[in-house]
Amino acid sequence: MPYHLRFGEADPLRIRFAISPLWETHSAVRVLARPRQQSYHLPWMRRIAGAARGLDLGPLQLLMPLRGHSPDFLYPPPLGPAATFDEEITAVRETDPALALVDFERALAETPGAAATEEGRRLLADPADGVRRLSALLQAAWEALIAPEWPRLRALLEADVAYHSRRLAEGGLERLLSELHPAFAWAAETATLQVAYAGEHDRPLDGQGLVLMPSVFTWPDVVSGFDPPWQPTVAYPARGIGGLWAEPRDRTPEALGRLLGPVRADVLCALTEPMGTTALAHLLGRAPSSVSAHLSVLRDAGLLASRRYGHQVLYERTPLGIAVSQPGTD
Repeated sequence: MPYHLRFGEADPLRIRFAISPLWETHSAVRVLARPRQQSYHLPWMRRIAGAARGLDLGPLQLLMPLRGHSPDFLYPPPLGPAATFDEEITAVRETDPALALVDFERALAETPGAAATEEGRRLLADPADGVRRLSALLQAAWEALIAPEWPRLRALLEADVAYHSRRLAEGGLERLLSELHPAFAWAAETATLQVAYAGEHDRPLDGQGLVLMPSVFTWPDVVSGFDPPWQPTVAYPARGIGGLWAEPRDRTPEALGRLLGPVRADVLCALTEPMGTTALAHLLGRAPSSVSAHLSVLRDAGLLASRRYGHQVLYERTPLGIAVSQPGTD
């Protein structure tokens, strides 16, 4: 049965996008326990292998059933469009132990025998201690697994938000939701977003709107089902994950590097999605001032176009820029 998120009159006006470093941390821990989800992240897994071996992720993974409820308080919907990890983990640490106990009971019940394990019994006997230990473990996982890669991840997530925000402005809510993921279906007659997902969840948005959260490590799934008091949220795979871990030299045809110069060619080939200067600089590991100069030259040459979106200028390849950046140009 699909999940049903039912929109009221005010809810379409309260759609927002958000990025969550805490969500990516939690989802990365899940990926490490799910071989099916690892194929797109092998370069990352090789880089963090040593750090991961130094973490006991068992307590977190015990609360990650294959299907069903995971504790919402461990990765609540983001506090704002760009909350920091420190802000998010502070909210987790302040969780009421009584609320945590309910979440522990529901999550452990999803996996036969989980509540009877030593860790399961410990969580149920002392939920306040569980909140402290799990918060500390999430902090350690962030520092070891995600923080070193966060500039690259954030650049991809910000590019996804910029792209889909433009699609929302151009085509409205129905077009946006139909494009985000094949699991989404918009029922216009009932103003309901249906999400193909195992389980049952039916929630009126009741004027709270909906948080749309792109994610790197959620791929290939979508995730919803957040219960009150959390704001209704859907996490979906961000665009461009296939090239996320590619280094500039892997994206850039050698002949194009000889023609434009290696850095300028890297800039052109990295723009698989509309992107701002700061996000692109993070992705390439270069100074924003240097990237900005190269973007100006490429735009003047007709290979890029720029447009203002909100507070930032987004760059994207023109048809000519797409043509010359294809791998077949070698």
